[in-house]
Amino acid sequence: MTVVERREVALVDLLDRLLAGGVVITGDLTLRIADVDLVRIDLNALISSVNEQVPSPWQELS
Repeated sequence: MTVVERREVALVDLLDRLLAGGVVITGDLTLRIADVDLVRIDLNALISSVNEQVPSPWQELS
């Protein structure tokens, strides 16, 4: 077993790393019966932290 395999990462640390760089999630889900599409869900999400270099898209309320 190598050092990388034994390394434990807390969920908070993992979320911090993901938000620091940003995450893009894309997926398609189709529920089909007898070659008839009943439900189709498209997912596109961008998850990122907000800081001075990447400002918030919403105006601050002051």
